[in-house]
Amino acid sequence: MPIPDPAQLPAAYAEAVYARNVGAFLALYAENTRIFDAWESWQAAGKEALRHSTTEWFGSLGDEKVVITCQDIQAVSSDTLATLHALIEYRAVSADGQDLRAMQERVTWVMERTPAGWVVTHQHTSLPASFQTGKVMKLAPDSAI
Repeated sequence: MPIPDPAQLPAAYAEAVYARNVGAFLALYAENTRIFDAWESWQAAGKEALRHSTTEWFGSLGDEKVVITCQDIQAVSSDTLATLHALIEYRAVSADGQDLRAMQERVTWVMERTPAGWVVTHQHTSLPASFQTGKVMKLAPDSAI
């Protein structure tokens, strides 16, 4: 189900990922959503493509959970359109609660108001890369994550 307020997106996103609930995750997105990803597929055009990549992601986790923390969330909205951007951390946790690994990225969400509520029409994630090495860098220490 779409959300009633764009400010609820980070929490709804984190809850759906933690529960590995594909349906709840996809409910946050419009049918014609376009996702620019920092990973192998680069993009998902439409909810069906997102369903495929999300099902693969959640299925690859085994008994792990993913805890998401969003920091420095900034939002701008009008009656029909909203944008949110944040620094986001994905932390894998074992079934017994042990931290396994973590990664950080930057995310921008563009949302549209529909009669049912707000949905993501575009998501863009990025990871800063070093000019010297071409390798992904961690976010700055002052990023608060």
